[in-house]
Amino acid sequence: MQWFDDFFERKARQVARMTSRRNAMARLGRALLGASVLFPVLPFDRSPQAAPSGHGGGGAHPPAGGHGGAGGGDVNDDTTCEYWRYCALDGFLCTCCGGSISQCPAGTEISKVTWVGTCQNPNDNKAYLISYNDCCGVSACGRCMCNYNIGERPAYRMGVHNDVNWCMGNKANSYHCTVAVALGVSEARPG
Repeated sequence: MQWFDDFFERKARQVARMTSRRNAMARLGRALLGASVLFPVLPFDRSPQAAPSGHGGGGAHPPAGGHGGAGGGDVNDDTTCEYWRYCALDGFLCTCCGGSISQCPAGTEISKVTWVGTCQNPNDNKAYLISYNDCCGVSACGRCMCNYNIGERPAYRMGVHNDVNWCMGNKANSYHCTVAVALGVSEARPG
């Protein structure tokens, strides 16, 4: 009968080892870590006042001149969200805020960090590498909001995500507007 007692003693000790507080905490930690991998980090929207658009998931507020706007813009008009360089832009257009497509407005400074996108120019059918830089140091412009997410990646990969305040690397980190600088023609990938 001793083997019977030894068997149940071993099983009871095994259960006690598996159900200790330390072991329960380790299992809970593994479960939380696993859940964080399965559920992506939710991105934040820095402009909830953007008007919805019927094109590309973006929105726009018309510029001061009264032209442009959501859904009906010209791919060659840099004051509308439909301008070809804005395919991965999320923010206010500097062309509506006193700047240009590649220059920040007076009183702001260009962000030290940036995100890039590749946009197709319909005029020559070439893909261009576009650098999106936030202009920092002044409160948000509030005009010509665009939010295009073509090719956007999840928020946990910051370098390829456009919902980040890229002014975080500057001394004055308040966001004002965004410029879209064409860096050059994208090279074709070898097939």
